[in-house]
Amino acid sequence: KDADGNTVLDAEGNPVKEKKRSYTLASGNQTYNRLMTLHGAIMVFMVIVPSVPASLGNFFLPIMIGAKDVAFPRLNLLSWWVYVAGSIFAVSSVIAGGVDTGWTFYTPYSTMTDADHWRVVAMIAGAFVLGFSSILTGLNFVVTVHKLRAPGMGWFDMPLFVWALYATAIIQVLATPVIGITLLLLIFERLFHVGIFDPRMGGDPVLFQHFFWFYSHPVVYVMIIPGMGIASELIGVHAHKKLFGYRSMAYAVLGIAAVSFIVWGHHMFTAEGELAAAVFSAVTFLVAIPTAVKMFNWIGTLYKGSIQMNTPMLYALSFLFLFAIGGLTGLPLATLSTDLHLHDSYFVVAHFHYVMMGGTVIAFLAGIHHWWPKMFGRMYNERWAMIACTLVFIGFNVTFFTQFFLGTRGMPRRYASYPDEYQLLHQVSSIGAAILLIGFLIHL
Repeated sequence: KDADGNTVLDAEGNPVKEKKRSYTLASGNQTYNRLMTLHGAIMVFMVIVPSVPASLGNFFLPIMIGAKDVAFPRLNLLSWWVYVAGSIFAVSSVIAGGVDTGWTFYTPYSTMTDADHWRVVAMIAGAFVLGFSSILTGLNFVVTVHKLRAPGMGWFDMPLFVWALYATAIIQVLATPVIGITLLLLIFERLFHVGIFDPRMGGDPVLFQHFFWFYSHPVVYVMIIPGMGIASELIGVHAHKKLFGYRSMAYAVLGIAAVSFIVWGHHMFTAEGELAAAVFSAVTFLVAIPTAVKMFNWIGTLYKGSIQMNTPMLYALSFLFLFAIGGLTGLPLATLSTDLHLHDSYFVVAHFHYVMMGGTVIAFLAGIHHWWPKMFGRMYNERWAMIACTLVFIGFNVTFFTQFFLGTRGMPRRYASYPDEYQLLHQVSSIGAAILLIGFLIHL
C-alpha cells in the first residue's frame, strides 16, 4: 500500500506484493533497538558509574588518607553483592530476548513497547538494584573521608583523587535515590497500570524525563569527576611538578558537584517552555567555569615540567585533548538556537562519548597503567602498552569525530537505518571502532 493506504498496482493492474525484505528490515530495527538498549544500560549502570570508585577508589582511598580500610568494610562487601544481583536482573532480561525501550527507559516506550512485561521489568529492576550499590559505596566513602583521615591530615592535605572521590560520593548519595523511586514507579505503572507517566491514564511522560535527568545529569559527573581526580594525580607525578592551583582544583570539583544538580533541564530543551529552557541554558554555562579552572591548572602544571612520556602520561595527555573537545562541543548544545538543530542527533552521541569515554574510560586506563605495579607487584610491557594507547586514541577519534559531521548534517541518533548520503561517514566511524577494538585487545 502507498502512504495513503491505497493498494499499489503494477503495469498490468495487479496488486504489487509486499517484498519479504520489509520483514527483515522490521526485525533488524528491533534488534538494533535491543542492542542499543543493552549497550547503554551495561556501559552506564554497570561499567562507567562504578568503574573508578569501586576499583581504584576502594584500593587507594584508604591508602591515600592513611586508613586501614574504608569505614564500613562489610557494607562495602554488601555493595559488591548488590551490584552482582542487579547485574543478574539486567542480564536475565537479555537472555530472555532483550528489551527495546532504550537505556533511558523513556515513557511511553517503557510502558507500551514489548509484549513481554517481565523483560522490561527485569531490566528496570536491575537498574533499581544497581542504584543501591552506588548509594552504599558513596555513603562508605563520605564517612571514610570524614572520620578516618590520619591524625594531622586536614581537608587541604588530601590528594586530589580523594577530593574527586568525595565529591562523587556526595552526588551518589543525594541523586541516586531519585532514580530509584522513579524506576519503582515505572515498574508499578508497567505491572498495575497506575497512571503516573502514561498519558492514556492521565499521566505525564515529560515528568519521567524530569525525574530521570535530575539523577542522570549529576551521574554524568559521577562518571567524569573520578577521571578528573586520576588526571590530577598523574599529571603532577609524570610532569615532576607540584600541581598548580591545588586549592582551586579542590573547590572546582565541589563546584561541579553542586552545579550538577541544577542543570538537568538541558536534556529537555525541545520538551520545555521557552522560559525554563532559557534558565537551564544559562545555568548550564555555569558548569564550564569550574571545569575550565581544572583544565587551566592541568596545563599550568605541564608548563615547563620535566614530562616523562610513558603510557600513563600518554593517556593523561589524551584525556586532556579528548575531554577538551567534549567540553567545547557541549557549548552549542547548551545554546538554545543551535541545540534545536543538534538535539537528538549524532552530534550529541559524539559529544557524550568524548566526555564519557574520552574522559572517564581514558582516565581509567591511565590510572590502571599508573597504579598497576602498586596493585599487582609486576610491570606490564611498556612498548605494547604505548602501541595500544596510540591505537585507542586514533580509533576513538576516527569513530566519534566523524559523528560530529553526521550530527550537523541532520543524522538522528537511535535510528537503525540511514539515507545513502550518510553511508561514507558511517563506514569511516565503523573503521575507527575496529581500530579501537584492536587497541583494547592488546591491553587485554
